[in-house]
Amino acid sequence: MKINIENLKKSFGTNVAVDIEQFTINHGDMLGIVGNNGAGKTTLFRMMLDLLKADTGKVTLTPDTDDSLMIDPSQSEQWKAYTGAYIDNSFLIDFLTPEEYFEFVGHVSNMDKEQTKRRIAEFEDFFNGEILGQKKYIRDLSAGNKQKVGITAALFGSPQLVILDEPFNFLDPSSQNMLKKTLVKYNRDTNATILISSHNLQHTVEISSRVALLERGRIIKNLDNSEGRAASELDNYFSGSL
Repeated sequence: MKINIENLKKSFGTNVAVDIEQFTINHGDMLGIVGNNGAGKTTLFRMMLDLLKADTGKVTLTPDTDDSLMIDPSQSEQWKAYTGAYIDNSFLIDFLTPEEYFEFVGHVSNMDKEQTKRRIAEFEDFFNGEILGQKKYIRDLSAGNKQKVGITAALFGSPQLVILDEPFNFLDPSSQNMLKKTLVKYNRDTNATILISSHNLQHTVEISSRVALLERGRIIKNLDNSEGRAASELDNYFSGSL
């Protein structure tokens, strides 16, 4: 999925949350988006997912299956067929069990019961025996296990575009490492475009091919991260911003 951002602005009162003149995310990018609290990361994601209306400008998505198609999420729902996302717990249906929720996601993704069952099985290591067969509603799971359910649902339908906001939050170290491996493998196997916002610089640098640094809603650095090149520049920035 290719993403073009043009003259995108969003303010809340006098506070400018996002102000991006032009930015392109290419097919197959693994883009880490970093910044201090209030930098605009979540607001940007919410506008990409048509959860928040921009004041001006637009985001357009171009699937890698059709370079002539440019989808504006604020004008068309076509993007939903290509996109998987997890921002926060509001994305979950918390009165369902995880099994019921995955069956629902599978149905929405046009998967039959056998395909859904096989897809669930692919995440069993990530679940670590704590998600399935617990006879619990999602609302009764721990914060980390809710996070696992949401991330799994985002990847479930094998989307071309994956958007994850702070995916490492609440996960234990083993699950964080497993998630990194899962995302890298998914990106490599499918050439999906993956956007991750995170305060965890180490994890972000380890898996991202590019890193965009946001400050007060603006992208102030677009860093090539081949061989971890972005690490020192990010360390210098965040050390100086304390």
